[in-house]
Amino acid sequence: FFHGFYAEEKLIGNLASMSTSERIKAIQKMTETMKRKREIRNKVLKEVTEKSRHRSNRFSCCTECLQGTVVSFRLFRNRLSEYFHRLQLWHKTLKIIGTEFGTSVLSYFIFLKWLLTFNVFSFLINFSFITIPQLVTAEPNNLSFTGLELFTGAGYFQETVLYYGFYTNATISKIENGPSYNMQLAYIFTIGIYFVICLFILLFSMGRLFCKNFINLQVYSGNASKLLCTWDFNLTNEKAVKLKQKSLSTQIKEDLTEINREGLNFSVTERVVRIVVHLVCWVASLGTAVAVCAGVYFLSINNLKLFVKGHKNDLKSQAAMLVLPIVASLLNTFIPFFYSWLGHLERFQTPGHQIYVTITRNVLLKMSVVGILCYYWLHVVAASESQECWETLVGQDIYRLVLVDFMFCLLGSFFGEFLRRIIGTTVCVNLGLPEFDIGRNVLNLIYAQTLTWIGILFSPLLPGIQIISLSIVFYVKKVSLMRNCQPPRKVWRTAQMTTSFMFLLFFPSFLGVVSVTGVIVWRLKPSEECGPFRGLPSMYAAISEWIKILENYNASKWVVWIYHNLITSELFFFILTLLILIITYLYSKIIEGRKTMTKLLQKQIINEGKDKIFLLEKLRALQWAKQNLSAP
Repeated sequence: FFHGFYAEEKLIGNLASMSTSERIKAIQKMTETMKRKREIRNKVLKEVTEKSRHRSNRFSCCTECLQGTVVSFRLFRNRLSEYFHRLQLWHKTLKIIGTEFGTSVLSYFIFLKWLLTFNVFSFLINFSFITIPQLVTAEPNNLSFTGLELFTGAGYFQETVLYYGFYTNATISKIENGPSYNMQLAYIFTIGIYFVICLFILLFSMGRLFCKNFINLQVYSGNASKLLCTWDFNLTNEKAVKLKQKSLSTQIKEDLTEINREGLNFSVTERVVRIVVHLVCWVASLGTAVAVCAGVYFLSINNLKLFVKGHKNDLKSQAAMLVLPIVASLLNTFIPFFYSWLGHLERFQTPGHQIYVTITRNVLLKMSVVGILCYYWLHVVAASESQECWETLVGQDIYRLVLVDFMFCLLGSFFGEFLRRIIGTTVCVNLGLPEFDIGRNVLNLIYAQTLTWIGILFSPLLPGIQIISLSIVFYVKKVSLMRNCQPPRKVWRTAQMTTSFMFLLFFPSFLGVVSVTGVIVWRLKPSEECGPFRGLPSMYAAISEWIKILENYNASKWVVWIYHNLITSELFFFILTLLILIITYLYSKIIEGRKTMTKLLQKQIINEGKDKIFLLEKLRALQWAKQNLSAP
């Protein structure tokens, strides 16, 4: 005991005498667990603090206080970061899901959590800069609340801050001759800046995930470290030990499956049959998507004729407009099951290929439906002269679509997973438990987020509704996954899956929404009787009038210059696009260079690993001989 205590004191003393960089490298090279390394680091920092206090003859009192404060702050920061890491949203739940079902299923829940955080940010921006100023001057709502408004979005909600038509076009000022708040500029600048921030967040997220999952130089040395150096010997709880065992087992299986993956050799006849099966499945999926789009379009046209041209604006008529979102959600929910069946029929070599093909078909279906609805809203509803506020009508349509899609998402868990488990365990035992359909569930999230982005202009508080729905979906999917589904039969590593989800969210979802919003802002005429842009030829005209006012003030000449020479200049955007293309080209060359370095590093690691394994076996043989063989 005293020998171990003396050795530890000597180690801490040696580390305390080193410089900061040398001390960090020495602690990193120790063959200890992370918890033990943290304990040693904290003791060393404490030792450094005590030594600094005894050097009063060398350092001034101010320097000692500063060093003590820095060390104390570093200790506090380390402990605080560890504490907040444990308090991350759903951290324990995600860890259990990854352990039980692997990274493929985990990627869906990580993506859902990211979308929830994203919508929290969206809601805070819109609520702070658009809704709160309107609430200051809002008049009381005289309409009665019956409860049916929760499903239709009409009635009582029509005269609230939920929709575009309720917002004023006046300049808000609570104090005479005091500061004022231009609602027109606040509305359009908040939405515009929000989309710009979304663009940078999506690009940064895709770039970070791409660098992490596609060009990570440490991925090739991870297999040996997982096998030899990952176990935490401080684990004493039986449940934690089993969870760690399952997690390591799943990770090693995924890595081995990725390494040992081999292409299957088919005969000419088998290849022809596979190609024919693929073509038939693609024709069936595309034909289904075209039929769905045609049905949604004609249903929306008939819906508008019945309830808009007939001037039926009472609550019952608005409730009847639930037919369109119910039919659209019904098709978006059950046709993906047909696509999943087509994927099983095609018999892909890897689960990854099947998921990517299923996701592609679902993207074509859902984005086509969204495109048809956008055409209906912008060319039919906006052109209808019988509506006093077509923006509010579009906002109500999107509200109903988001709400009904959320309900069908929950029903999809019931019919697609719960009933499937009952059938697979009682009626047809050969089917067994179902697997979690990643492609279908991910596209449901992207579809709902696309509707939310489109609806932000017409319903600024729509991200708040999306926050509630995503939170409920997370817990419902988690319970359904744990109780109804089995882990994937073929274990496979999906490090690139989250990157693919983010790319699909960016294109075609986000870029399509930006295009639709641009058409609304620049080309469509706002309603004459409602909204902050009433009476203007377009929403963008509010910025043009503001610039004309700023031209009369010398202090704002720089804003006018930026507007005329950059914002409205085609040359500026041409040069900007050219720079982006050049940066993208250079970045691709850097990636190619890093891939080449990665391959060379992989070969080097493999060769060094072989030498180390040979030396390790030799040492073990010598130790065994020393223990079991005695000298003559």
